[in-house]
Amino acid sequence: MSRLIQTLLRYGDIIEIMGDLLRVRAPTQLTMAAPTSFGELALIENVDGTQALAQVGALDGDTITLQVYSGTKGISTRAKVRFLCRQMDTVYSNHVLGRIFNGSGNPVDGGPHLQQEPKVALGGPTVNPMRRQLASRMIRTDIPMIDVFNCLVESQKISIFSVAGEPHNELLARIGIQAQADIVVFCGLGLIFDDFHYFRTSFEEAGVFPRTVMFVNQASDPIVERLMVPDMALAVAEHFAVEQSARVLVLLSDMTAFADALKEMGIAMEHVPSNRGYLGDLYSQLAKRYEKACDHQGAGSVTILTVTTMPGDDVTHPVPDNTGYITEGQFYLHDSMIDPFGSLSRLKQHVIGKTTREDHGQVMNTMIRFYAEAKEAEQKQAMAFELTPYDQRLLLFARLFRERFMNIQTSIPLEKALDLCWKTMAQCFKPEELLIKQHLVDKFYPVDSTEKA
Repeated sequence: MSRLIQTLLRYGDIIEIMGDLLRVRAPTQLTMAAPTSFGELALIENVDGTQALAQVGALDGDTITLQVYSGTKGISTRAKVRFLCRQMDTVYSNHVLGRIFNGSGNPVDGGPHLQQEPKVALGGPTVNPMRRQLASRMIRTDIPMIDVFNCLVESQKISIFSVAGEPHNELLARIGIQAQADIVVFCGLGLIFDDFHYFRTSFEEAGVFPRTVMFVNQASDPIVERLMVPDMALAVAEHFAVEQSARVLVLLSDMTAFADALKEMGIAMEHVPSNRGYLGDLYSQLAKRYEKACDHQGAGSVTILTVTTMPGDDVTHPVPDNTGYITEGQFYLHDSMIDPFGSLSRLKQHVIGKTTREDHGQVMNTMIRFYAEAKEAEQKQAMAFELTPYDQRLLLFARLFRERFMNIQTSIPLEKALDLCWKTMAQCFKPEELLIKQHLVDKFYPVDSTEKA
């Protein structure tokens, strides 16, 4: 059958408009000559000559549900729908660096369109685990609560657990600016304009914008686009890693907004909800994106760092709960600081002491042990129990620990941070109280440990 005849047969009539969704009755010839499929693109041709792009979201007999990217405002029920016989794609080339795109893949920075550039399909399969390399390289961020205590490892998928009001976007931007990565792919999901402007100006002022590409769905944009921007960002990141052997860092903020968009679209399509209104495939939808993190054999890598806001600081909420099963740890942001007890990096053992300094593991464990004891001493103090001299030194250690390491604005290279750890321990404890291997104490314990805070 010729392409012209196939195109003519692939027209449908609109039955119903619901929010950003259209229900279309497919002509009989559609299933006979050129069957449509889930995720296929469609072009809505309105009576006034305007056009809108949509995607097949559900199939039910001869009724097709379309998700309209730009929203259904202005679309008439007399409009015609033409199915395009292809899946959604996005532009990929070096020319996307330093550019900003919306959820439909169109530039929103005033720059030229890139229609002639190569395009890549969205939502491809993840890499076979047997074809992946074991994570073994650290991504330095110069943030001591990450580099010293919970290393970010190349090809890792990890999330920042936060609540509304915490500076998670500031932390995410700092990691994107300071991390050792060749390319940064930023994806904004339901961002208010102030947050979008903050990310853009932060990348520009830090001088990393020329190696950054941004895909942004703002809060005022259609919700349907919110479901597409992660796939666009990850498709571009994957091609940079495979074709140019680049170390790519993907930043997504935030995945709770993505999950809420899934819930809203699912309810509009009358899907049966599961836990707290979210659909039963929430885990699969999140995993489909997170599993794009990979260290490709003979090529580059994709590392994924996201923000997951927790409504009511509830870690059992479906979004953070499912995220915790998928990802390889989390950075728990609490009181504008990265909490060492709620944070975890399951891949840090692959780099600590192997690609970092020999004392790294011992210092990390000892600092956390002292801080845990210090928290107990603070509880004794709050309940007016009598404190021992050792408790007093623990309280001093807790104050120094928070001032020198836990502030997310602190920026220290790893080796200097380890030296500062030794200095902090020496100001509060004797060498024999550290319980660290003697050869490390002899090598790194400060000779002049008389300085006190």
